[in-house]
Amino acid sequence: MNKTFKIYAVIFVVVMIILALFEVNKTESTDWRKNFKTYQKSPFGLYVFNNEIKDLFKNKVKKIDQTPYDYYTQNKEKGSHNILVIEHEVDTESWNKILEEVSKGSNAMLIISEMPKEISDSIGYYDSMISFRDENVLKLTDTKYQNDFIKLDKFPSGRGFTFIKPGSEVLGKTVEKNNDDQANFIKVKFGEGYFYVHCEPLFITNYYLLKPGNVKYAQDVFSYLDDKETLWFLESNSKSSQFLLRFILSNPALKYAWWVLLGGLALFIFFNAKRKQRIVPIVEPLKNNSVDFVKSIGNLYLQEGDFHDMMSKKAQYFLNKVRMDLLIDTQKLDEEFAKKLHLKTGKPMEIIDEAIGLIKKGQDPYAHVMKEDLVRMNKILDEII
Repeated sequence: MNKTFKIYAVIFVVVMIILALFEVNKTESTDWRKNFKTYQKSPFGLYVFNNEIKDLFKNKVKKIDQTPYDYYTQNKEKGSHNILVIEHEVDTESWNKILEEVSKGSNAMLIISEMPKEISDSIGYYDSMISFRDENVLKLTDTKYQNDFIKLDKFPSGRGFTFIKPGSEVLGKTVEKNNDDQANFIKVKFGEGYFYVHCEPLFITNYYLLKPGNVKYAQDVFSYLDDKETLWFLESNSKSSQFLLRFILSNPALKYAWWVLLGGLALFIFFNAKRKQRIVPIVEPLKNNSVDFVKSIGNLYLQEGDFHDMMSKKAQYFLNKVRMDLLIDTQKLDEEFAKKLHLKTGKPMEIIDEAIGLIKKGQDPYAHVMKEDLVRMNKILDEII
């Protein structure tokens, strides 16, 4: 174990100790988020309701982890029954399946604060904010339930119905001081069945069910459903149960420890990601002296003044490049050769003819060659290839 690793290990342990001390001295806080999860024991979870629902529905309730669309697609022979949906998002295809089942004679109770507009339009109502008060009272309109009510003193949603289609029945209202009563629980005829829509789901959360007297209101609400099998469609319970870290992340102390562990591993990997090897010496590559050699040979020819020999070698090099790169026969430097070279290089015929003339001059051992001829030949042949 090297010195650097020891330093990182000490830092990690110190950070863990500091976080542990903070966690020990931390005051436990209440989670007031409206989660509506069946496994949550926080004030606005459904843990109590989930445990009591079998007695409430006389053991005729069935919890469904699938979406309504998937369930009804796989159970097409299902008879008349009750449908229960409590404050969770449902896809459009599933809503259409619920509408279809209700139209056939089933009853659906929807305890949802905010329904998708296209679905509420189909059922026949509009919902919106009707109150911004911190407290209100939920009461049922039936006189036999007049003594059963529930007082919402913690974060009521304040939602209600601003429009209900004719023929619908108002079953419950939100009552406030110095304000008119507003409908929050309705019964709507839909095909052969009924929709029971309640837009204040807080009344079935842990906080309110555990208050004395509030259970009676919840029992009254669900008493409107017929005495037959009820399908309760849950939200993502199957997904959460399959998540291996659900228990760790649901516990604040374990969650902090988990993230610190991941952070420590990330730091360890980051600082140890460098390759550990001996220093590789810099080896200078071998110097390419070909260019210097060519320059030396060129200077030698210029000093000797042997322009004819240089033209001959230049012509030989050019013709070899034509054979290898352009695949043109160079045995005869005639008109046919000039046309092929023109077509493959795209150079004007005037330049091609001048180049052929200079090549022939360089190949002629008796030709009189001057320095200007060599310069001109070199320039033209470099332009062609």
